[in-house]
Amino acid sequence: MTDFTAFRDLHVPGTPLLLPNTWDFGFGALLAQQGFPAIATTSLGVAAAAGEPDSVPSGRAATVVLARTLARLDVLLTVDIGEGFSADPGEVADLVEELAGIGVAGVNLEDWRVTDGRLADIDAQCALIRAVKDRVPDLFLNARTDTHLGGDHSADTAAERVRAYAGAGADGVFVPGLVAPEDVERVVSAAGVPVNLLFIPGAATLAGLADLGVARVSVGSLPYRVALVSALETVCAVRDGGELPAKPLTFDEIAALVG
Repeated sequence: MTDFTAFRDLHVPGTPLLLPNTWDFGFGALLAQQGFPAIATTSLGVAAAAGEPDSVPSGRAATVVLARTLARLDVLLTVDIGEGFSADPGEVADLVEELAGIGVAGVNLEDWRVTDGRLADIDAQCALIRAVKDRVPDLFLNARTDTHLGGDHSADTAAERVRAYAGAGADGVFVPGLVAPEDVERVVSAAGVPVNLLFIPGAATLAGLADLGVARVSVGSLPYRVALVSALETVCAVRDGGELPAKPLTFDEIAALVG
């Protein structure tokens, strides 16, 4: 049975949950082995690994398949469902209910619309949030707003949206790309629920975000993007007679992870 309460309790303002994101079972198993209490999926990594653009409707199946596999691990799991793979509140709620039945403790639901290249209407996004929470009230719904990635980069807009999403029932809010300390403090104050930020190398430290009252820090697609570079460097090192960029796991270690 999914321990929704345990996942919710990991979100403590000032003592943020460091949430690593995976795109496959092997890396998820490695994270669980390292003692991370919770892991997440990355929609970009899952989509790219399947040869699909991020957040397209066809990505729904791959997302569910990976969630079902990761649910075997002894770790709490939250799933990035992008914009929900549908504009219909009932269909989005169906997906979240299916994931909760698998053993997923939380989901990320974002307001950026890839097809339109803009932020969703606030009322429409709130309707999606309410539909999910009405169907699966115990699941942790992290409402993501892309004001600082594809939007106007305004702290006013971010504060408006996080207030609205929390009012619609979101358990937490996520503002990737938000980095200015004064803007982080403003959003934390406006939200009234745990605030999640994206770790951006060189922009802030985990300790610094803790001091600003952040409750969760995600690494997003960063491990996937670094893994691609490391894999390419490995092949090029073999070709060029150089040293490998990292020591590989052994066959036996991989077998133990997935066994």
